[in-house]
Amino acid sequence: MTKNVPAPAPRPLRAALVALGGSLVIAACGGGGNDGPVFPIIPPAPAPAPAPAPAPAPQPSPLGTLDGSVPLVIGHRGLPGLFPEETQKAYEAAADAGADSLETDLHLTKDCVLVARHNPWLSDNTNVADVAKTNATVAGRKRTVPGVLVDVKYPPVADNGPPQYLSDLTDPKDPKSVLKSLIVDGEDHTNDWSITDFTMGELKQWIAGTTYDAADQRPTELNGKLPILSFQEVIDIAKAKSKSTGRALTIYPETKNPIWNNAQAIANGCGVAGSHPLEDALLKIMAANDLNRKDAPIFVQSFEPESLKYLRTAGLKARAVQLVDGNAIDFKTGEMIYVTNDVYTFVDGRPYSWTLAGNPKWFGEMLTPAGLAEVKTYADGIGPWKPQVMAHTIVPFKDKGTLADVNTIKPTALIADAHKAGLIVHSYTFRNEAKYLAGVFKGDPVAEYLAYFRAGIDGVFSDFANTAFAARQAYLKETGR
Repeated sequence: MTKNVPAPAPRPLRAALVALGGSLVIAACGGGGNDGPVFPIIPPAPAPAPAPAPAPAPQPSPLGTLDGSVPLVIGHRGLPGLFPEETQKAYEAAADAGADSLETDLHLTKDCVLVARHNPWLSDNTNVADVAKTNATVAGRKRTVPGVLVDVKYPPVADNGPPQYLSDLTDPKDPKSVLKSLIVDGEDHTNDWSITDFTMGELKQWIAGTTYDAADQRPTELNGKLPILSFQEVIDIAKAKSKSTGRALTIYPETKNPIWNNAQAIANGCGVAGSHPLEDALLKIMAANDLNRKDAPIFVQSFEPESLKYLRTAGLKARAVQLVDGNAIDFKTGEMIYVTNDVYTFVDGRPYSWTLAGNPKWFGEMLTPAGLAEVKTYADGIGPWKPQVMAHTIVPFKDKGTLADVNTIKPTALIADAHKAGLIVHSYTFRNEAKYLAGVFKGDPVAEYLAYFRAGIDGVFSDFANTAFAARQAYLKETGR
């Protein structure tokens, strides 16, 4: 039979620890008997909770450009805000200031060389008038024969503009008669000098570039001191600056006044009747410089759709941009005004080829969804005037208001419509001078750039690449870049 032995009374320490509900482990130390002292073993502190994962970095807000890329800064004629336009100094300064692209206008010289100059008449962007005072050869090349008036082929009603336009074809039986007058796309420049009356060598020897826009406000100390450039020289500058800056600069040539240039070139023996010497010369120099590729660092631009269409049929593979002009702004509605009662109907209201063909439509036709779809068949983008992209209005409206009175700007549907059609939008021309800025910008050119960048513009033609670059940096910063 088993003997029952009463359990010993708990020791005070044990009792106290048991009372803790087993939250600590009890261990015997010493001789191993029940009578030895016992001590609590304190477990290690629990591992600290892991630090919360850092919050993800905020993502930059998307850009509104067609492909989400950074909008281009296009050095319009180089950096003419600070240096004589379309000269080596202007182009190099534009590249150094951060321009992505060097823009230039192209004409053909008497010896069939592509030359970089804005207007084909020379008195407003070169020192030719001063040279003529002491150079009898230059003085003798002034064109003094007046043009002739030609009836338009479309209905001669007020809505279509003037019923007649000026032509330099003073003798329809003699194609070379165009070398006597100086009428360019209906614009009269009698008593001026034509770039097509000089060889490239003569231009280099005798004539130098000057400022043009805002000539009374821009630096003039280099006027008449920097030579005129060939297009090949512009290409070479872009290549050299691409290498020295580590940035792939593009060039942005315009076939300027192509109908006039081709007639002049044919009369000078640069091509046969019906040919396109200006465009053919461009394609030739592009091929020689490996620029006729879809991804080549070049954009070919023109206000004349027939020029771009010919280039495509003749083998142009590089990107092309259809420029779009206008004459004025209706500050009450923000809409464009294309028809005028003067020569600018033919110069800025419609492509000159449309006038010759009897087509009374305006540049604005290109900016409709149907017009943009047509442009897409031969070009990769459009180059509209700034108020075609951003409506300029005066609210409340006042009669005889000016650009300085514009207090409201609002994006039109153009960027969205062009992007929907797969076209980039490069707008012109951004300048720093107050007279070119809508009043709403309060004389701050950066504010104007920011408005267009925020609207999703793909690129800006700027006379001040330094200001455009700074404005783009500010825009990228506000988008989180």
